[in-house]
Amino acid sequence: MALTALLVLCAGAVSYAQDFKAAQKKQEKVIKQAYKSKKVSELEYNKLMNEQEIIKETMAKYAADDVWTAKEKNAIHGKLERAEKRLKKYKTNNEIY
Repeated sequence: MALTALLVLCAGAVSYAQDFKAAQKKQEKVIKQAYKSKKVSELEYNKLMNEQEIIKETMAKYAADDVWTAKEKNAIHGKLERAEKRLKKYKTNNEIY
């Protein structure tokens, strides 16, 4: 009984990590596409990619112990949300490059 509960708990932790990793990869892909299509400047691109590196490092640090606490999940979710908002802001600032 306890072993089953432990396996379900561990599977849930991996599931969250995979969702965050997939969301981060998707964001990185969107940022690269926006830069290629000249929707963001080189400076904005560098800022966004630096932010993505920080998110990846943070996820690796949190995944090191294979336990994702609510605080860690909220921190990663917040970082991904802020990066998404920043990308939208940079894409719609109507500057010509």
